[in-house]
Amino acid sequence: MSQVFSEETHRNLLSRIPECTGREISDWLRTVEEGPSLFRFEEKVSWLRGEHNLSYGQAKAIIHEYDLRRAARKLL
Repeated sequence: MSQVFSEETHRNLLSRIPECTGREISDWLRTVEEGPSLFRFEEKVSWLRGEHNLSYGQAKAIIHEYDLRRAARKLL
């Protein structure tokens, strides 16, 4: 997992995604979970951009959040 933005920038991007895309973050995280089994961060970002017409920053923020939550689940 790579740190792609400062924590503040990451949170700001996430807060704007629902308004820009019409979908909640939880919907996007489910989309990533149910999407193709890609391993590399940039592959996931490229898939979201191509398949769902997201900007590069939006896709990076969603994948970063997905990775953060996935890592937190492994710690439990």
